[in-house]
Order: sequence, then C-alpha cells, then structure tokens
Amino acid sequence: MSSCNRGLMQAYKLARVEQENATSYSLWLDGELPNASPGQYVMVWLPCVGERPFSLHSASPLALTISCVGPSSKAICALPPGGTLWLRGPFGKGYVLEGKNHMLVGGGYGAAPLTYLAEEALNRGDEVRVCLGAASAKDLMFVEKLREIGADVYVATDDGSQGTQGLVTAVVLEQILHHKPDSLYACGPTGMLMALWDLCEQHNIVAQLSFEGIIRCGIGLCGSCELNESLCAKLGLPAGWLVCHDGPVAKLMPSQAKANTMTREG
Repeated sequence: MSSCNRGLMQAYKLARVEQENATSYSLWLDGELPNASPGQYVMVWLPCVGERPFSLHSASPLALTISCVGPSSKAICALPPGGTLWLRGPFGKGYVLEGKNHMLVGGGYGAAPLTYLAEEALNRGDEVRVCLGAASAKDLMFVEKLREIGADVYVATDDGSQGTQGLVTAVVLEQILHHKPDSLYACGPTGMLMALWDLCEQHNIVAQLSFEGIIRCGIGLCGSCELNESLCAKLGLPAGWLVCHDGPVAKLMPSQAKANTMTREG
C-alpha cells in the first residue's frame, strides 16, 4: 500500500520489527505517508485490542516506534511480520524547522519523532545537536543512528550508566551556553518540557514542544486530551488547548522575542 488516506482507516502489512531498547520496538510497514511531517501521529487499530495513537518515526517508509508497557501496545508489538495493522491519519500539528541551527531534546521514547526531524534538518544541510535523556543506558534509543546520520549527540542518564549523570536539562543548558540554537524542539515527559521552556525563556529561544495527552478521537471532538489549564496559562496557550488537534506540537515564543516582535510591528 502506497499511502494512508487521512480520514479513513487503511490496512498495512508489517514488514519488519526492530528492537530499540529494553521495552521499545520500531514497526516498519509496507507503505508511506508522503504528506506527513515530524511530530504528527497516526491512530493505530488492531482487532480485539482497540485503537491507540502513536507518533511517526518515519514517513517514507512508514515506521512507528512503540513502547510496550500496556496490554494494547504489547499486542501490537507481538504482531508477526506479514500481520496487518489498520491506520488513520496523519493527525495534529508537527514540528516546523526554523533557522539553520537546531537543538533537539528527547526524553525516553520521545527520541522517536525527533530522529525523523533530525533527518529532515540534516538533509537540508542544517546543524543539528541532539540531547537525549533516560533513566539508564538500557532505556536510550537512536543514539548511534543519530550519530550515523550526522547529528552531534549528547546523552544524560539518571544513574550515570551512559553519558552525563543527571537530568538531560543540565546537558541542554551546557549546549545552549556554547552553541545557542535558533530553535529548540523537544518531546518527552511534561516535567522535562516545562523545565526546557524555562531555559528557553531565560535564553530567548523559540521552542517547539510536543505534549502528551489521552488521545481518543484524533480530531478534537471528545476533549479527552485537553491540556491542563494551569499549564496552558504558564505556556501562554489558550484555555482548552487540545493535544490531538491544536498540537501535539506547540510553538512557544519567549517573552523577549514577543516584545521585540511587538516593537517592530509598532
């Protein structure tokens, strides 16, 4: 199958499965999504299991990286090559590359969509630095792949089993001080994203952050993925911001950049 119709569910055959870390697998399918962008997601359905959202690891060929931590994700990961998955999408707003010097920050399996983004940036001839954080070395993903395609990769683990010991935000700050990026792009736990936003505010860096939510419909109807009101207020997003439709990627302008824009427009 060549491509997926965004509004209709279509069947794809599983071509191969690659284990990425202790609990995560990349599923390569027999098609592509030529109009997709990094940071978007698809809804994946398996009979008797249900439907789940997964971000894209690659659009051409089509690949999803799945952390097998619950019954539905384990059932999807257990599908043998040649088995069938049903997809609809892509949905949501993805990342948009801005500038020529990019910093990508991934926490845990948040590295998957950023690998897709890094490939696009490097294909343009841009400069790409990637900071990856995880609990331990066994939880890291795509470190070597990112280095192979030409990105500079920096690693932090909570237990110090690989790279710098501690939070990935400390590594990010060090890189900002040495190589301030035009834009920062991130995917991972909400706590990490909020800490990164604080850094972006302090150093006047535009951020594109991908948020998680309980996505059920994928089209903004059910409201189950509405971002917490207090987070919206801190980020400057409108109340009722939906991860599935308004995001998952939010572009955030630091206060100084907003002020500069208003001055120029005035």
